[in-house]
Amino acid sequence: MTISSMVLSRDSQEISVLECILGGLQIGVEVETEPAQAWSKLSRSKIDALIVDCDLQGSRGLLRDLQTANFKNSVPLIIVGGSRQTLRPENISTPFVFQKPISVEQAVHTLSAARNIIMDGRLRYHRQRLDIKVLIKLGRRSHGDAYLLNLSQGGIGIRLSQDLPIARSLSVSFSLPGKKRSFSASGEVAWVKPRHSAGIRFTGLSSRSRRDLQIWLEQQYFLH
Repeated sequence: MTISSMVLSRDSQEISVLECILGGLQIGVEVETEPAQAWSKLSRSKIDALIVDCDLQGSRGLLRDLQTANFKNSVPLIIVGGSRQTLRPENISTPFVFQKPISVEQAVHTLSAARNIIMDGRLRYHRQRLDIKVLIKLGRRSHGDAYLLNLSQGGIGIRLSQDLPIARSLSVSFSLPGKKRSFSASGEVAWVKPRHSAGIRFTGLSSRSRRDLQIWLEQQYFLH
């Protein structure tokens, strides 16, 4: 799976810079030069991010229409402002704005921030299937044999040899495939199902563990 973007512009130099930066961020790029064609594709296809050159005739009308249209997906707007026009069209709300001529440093910062928001949205509900052993501890006592079924940013699904009490606090540790350092977190039992399966919600993650988990999940997401 990849992140997709559309660049609406006729400025070849601008397009070249954006394609280079977006490629480095693992974001696919589709270039459109006509607002009407861009509108048509946006209305029938999933595009994660739309980058609009406001110097292009008709682009501001497209942006206004996007604010009221009911699209299948929410498109982060990244507006490239022109020197002869205001930086942001009136009544257009977006946190992602940069101005021409494009500063590579500013563009990298803005596009990276947009990418992070897109990935956070995708990974929030993404569960990576796994089948590895996990250590469950209730206080100082290990709780039988347990195996990961799936892993997300917010917790894990497990199968185990004996049931866990609901809402019980515990700690978990396991090794992520491809990682040398063990992953550890505190959590609580969110749900229990028959035949010894349960869901554990993370309640305590170090900043390093949270970042390691985010990076690992992103890598797995793009591999499948």
